[in-house]
Amino acid sequence: MIELDHFIVSARDRQAAARLLAQLLDVPWDAEQFGVFSPVHINRGLTLDFIQTDGPFPVEHFCFRVGDGEFDAILQRIEAAGIAWRSSVRGPVDRQTDTSHGGRGIYWNEPEGHQ
Repeated sequence: MIELDHFIVSARDRQAAARLLAQLLDVPWDAEQFGVFSPVHINRGLTLDFIQTDGPFPVEHFCFRVGDGEFDAILQRIEAAGIAWRSSVRGPVDRQTDTSHGGRGIYWNEPEGHQ
């Protein structure tokens, strides 16, 4: 069996970006690991390792499958943080959920430009 262990995510401020995502998803994070990463611990086997860069961000897409209660809690934290959200990948901010694939889905941009 092959499992994804970690993924490197570019950020202008790795600690701020990691902290924000961890707070939105209500998962743990570390300010520093191996000197260059700020990991967000998505689950027991997966981390998103934020690394600082001044270069352009590559196009990255992360999709998290969560239960209804977790979805509601995450959406409340996104709204409390003042982050605009939408129902389509690149569409307008419509504060709607996408239900076209079963369940509910949303997209948002973090303050430093991650989508």
